[in-house]
Amino acid sequence: MSIVLAGPAESAPVEHVPVEHVPVEHVPVERIPVERIPVERILFAAAPTRLAGDSLARLTARYGSTPADAADVVVTLGGDGFMLETLHRMMARGDTRPVYGMNCGSVGFLMNAFSEDGLPERLASAQPAILYPLRMHAVTQTGAVEEALALNEISLLRQLRQAAKIRISVDGRVRLKELVCDGVLVSTPAGSTAYNLSAHGPIVPLSANLLPLTPISAFRPRRWRGALLPSTAEVLFEVLEQDKRPVAAVADFTEVRDVVSVALSEDRGVVVTVLFDPDQGLSERIIEEQFTV
Repeated sequence: MSIVLAGPAESAPVEHVPVEHVPVEHVPVERIPVERIPVERILFAAAPTRLAGDSLARLTARYGSTPADAADVVVTLGGDGFMLETLHRMMARGDTRPVYGMNCGSVGFLMNAFSEDGLPERLASAQPAILYPLRMHAVTQTGAVEEALALNEISLLRQLRQAAKIRISVDGRVRLKELVCDGVLVSTPAGSTAYNLSAHGPIVPLSANLLPLTPISAFRPRRWRGALLPSTAEVLFEVLEQDKRPVAAVADFTEVRDVVSVALSEDRGVVVTVLFDPDQGLSERIIEEQFTV
């Protein structure tokens, strides 16, 4: 998707290569002062759809366009998928500017309602949600090492007809010797309402400093429902019988096939700021989602 810018048998445990982790105290979600967002310098990013393109044309005609290297805030036009793609592109560049989304897609959980009117005022009063991604360190059967970031979740999924067998360690201790399943995932709080919720995992408030670990169609232990881990936890998944039961690892948009181990932890060295209209912040949306029937 382009962005249109204006302006074998049970094996021995695999050696765990720790993901670098810098412990950081919880950063409270606070309202960004108006002066920190110079609203006259906006960079628009639009999904490659007709609706987003038409919206882009109207907004740039009204508010102008700013070169990418001069803007102070990014306004995305599209859906949740486009928002995630934009955030990943920014993380890859080390771009820490806040992002405000306007929904030109379907669900729009990460987006604000679309309106052409009063955009500078909406940006000035927007509430920030501070997000930290998960960092994945995956080792494949060939010995290759792949790293990726995930704002939603990191999941392990069986590749063939047979269930996967996975050993789970947390902070260097084996917590579950063998999970027979279709897969398993660890989610961020922001991503807990996505695939994690569909897999019957718990919704986690942003301020809880917890990471849900959720099995996907667990066969043994049949009644194991997963765990809530502290945000400082380092998790290691080891794939058992990897030749017979191959497993793929997915971190948001990045898929790595035939993995033998996946280590992950929250990376607080990477900070993402997403802006929301007052009283419609991400924390409120996550709480509200728990009462949706």
